[in-house]
Amino acid sequence: MTFENNESGWKMHPLKGETGMAYMGVKDEEKVFLKKNASPFLAALSIQGITPRLKWTKRLGNGDILSAQEWLNGRCLEPEEMSDARVIQLIKTIQTSEALLRMLKKVGGETFFPDDLLIDFKKNLSKDLIDDSLVVDLLEWLARHMIDPEEKELAVCHGDMNHKNWMLSDKDVIYLVDWDNAIITDYIYDIASIFYHYIDPSYWESCLQIYEVDSNSMIKTRIQWYGKYSLLISLNKAFKQGHYKKVEECKKLLKKLP
Repeated sequence: MTFENNESGWKMHPLKGETGMAYMGVKDEEKVFLKKNASPFLAALSIQGITPRLKWTKRLGNGDILSAQEWLNGRCLEPEEMSDARVIQLIKTIQTSEALLRMLKKVGGETFFPDDLLIDFKKNLSKDLIDDSLVVDLLEWLARHMIDPEEKELAVCHGDMNHKNWMLSDKDVIYLVDWDNAIITDYIYDIASIFYHYIDPSYWESCLQIYEVDSNSMIKTRIQWYGKYSLLISLNKAFKQGHYKKVEECKKLLKKLP
């Protein structure tokens, strides 16, 4: 349903998504991507070319903040395209940026260690999954194999590596969008999520070489921990949304992957 925001003068066409806060804005033949109450972290990401260019922000009378980004023609990456070297390279660019880390801390980005992640997951676990044998076994495994990353290994992580958050423009440039779940945590977190959701284990080694990470036993353990955790997150989310086919896909991957 299209409507016009009287304060901004933009005709706003709602876009598909989970938050209901994203729109295509049209005004005088100009088109922009509009979002209400986007993370203030967006400006820093835009400057570094991680997301499409931020054009302006405006505070509305009801207190909402409307952000406008450059509208780019393009599409989301397909699942099989997540092994593209540019995906890994962009993650490394993000995670090695001290400027992005400082800015996320400045705007209140939270730091999560593995035990924090596990506590957070249990708080949000669907009551109907509490006694699920696979979930119970995996939570016990994660607790037994708890890891403790060093301070120097903490970095900006997107937190939701769904292929629909990766955009390929018609100029063949890849962007990572929808940063509402950004956190500061072990840099392996995002990498492991991509591995466990999209990439066959036989290609993990070559992906780590692109990132320039030595594939030692500790790295493999961290990939395994965060990978299993990310699949549990996806399973719980899909169950709450009633996407039971996706639930079974997550369970199949959890049983199959190391």
